[in-house]
Amino acid sequence: MIIERLRQYALLARLDRPIGILILLWPTLWALWLASHGKPDMQVFAVFVLGVVLMRSAGCVINDYADRDFDPHVERTKQRPIAAGKVSPKEALAVFAVLCLAAFALVLLMNAYTIWLSFAGAFLAASYPFMKRYTQLPQAYLGMAFGWAVPMAFAAQTDTIPVVAWVLYLAVMLWALVYDTMYAMVDKDDDLKIGVKSTAILFGDYDRHIIAALQAVIIALLLAVGQLEHLQWPYYLGLVVAAGLSVYQQKLIFYREKALCFQAFLNNNWFGMAVFVGLVGAYLV
Repeated sequence: MIIERLRQYALLARLDRPIGILILLWPTLWALWLASHGKPDMQVFAVFVLGVVLMRSAGCVINDYADRDFDPHVERTKQRPIAAGKVSPKEALAVFAVLCLAAFALVLLMNAYTIWLSFAGAFLAASYPFMKRYTQLPQAYLGMAFGWAVPMAFAAQTDTIPVVAWVLYLAVMLWALVYDTMYAMVDKDDDLKIGVKSTAILFGDYDRHIIAALQAVIIALLLAVGQLEHLQWPYYLGLVVAAGLSVYQQKLIFYREKALCFQAFLNNNWFGMAVFVGLVGAYLV
């Protein structure tokens, strides 16, 4: 019985689908490597990696709690633990609280600046799932939440947040807006039926064009990061690969087929990895 409850909680936290952890982890690693010039403090590194796992899990839990009345009506989400009646809403809130407390306990190992920043991060993560009721841009709000690891990483590593951190934060915000719009394209028909808002609906027939423009801006911002930090050539090679992956994602979403849009979303893991590998290479050179 206990093992089955834990299994349901793990499914609720999407631990069986690590793509969300990876997509949140890459920009965190970008920020840690930039802030430390390729030599992150191991305690800071461990805290942020574990924090990513905990906060992504907490975000999934509170998302399912917020969407408990919507998920049963969406093909992709109707088997989620709360929607399927396998986990109660009260249980979900308890799991969310435990995950958040564990993440906060980790943050207490950091400096005061990082601790204060964590309150804003927690607010963004907890409030995001409710934004799809009030704004056509919930994916942009997700970007604000996911990107908050960037200024926190700089604060933890250097006790400051320089200009380059905010440039990177903007790039991560827009990146999340891009890949979550691809994700929302999968659910567009169901979202229209149940009245959920998303950028996939807002952008309409111009979704691919707007995504392409945003991808170009993201690459430009990442180029600016390289210039500000005087990074060596491997970083720019990583950006070339990332740009190529962006073109490939455009090919995948061209006909707006649900399976291919989801594949484009998943491909962003490789985008994040390409930038990180380039960063590591730049500092090794």
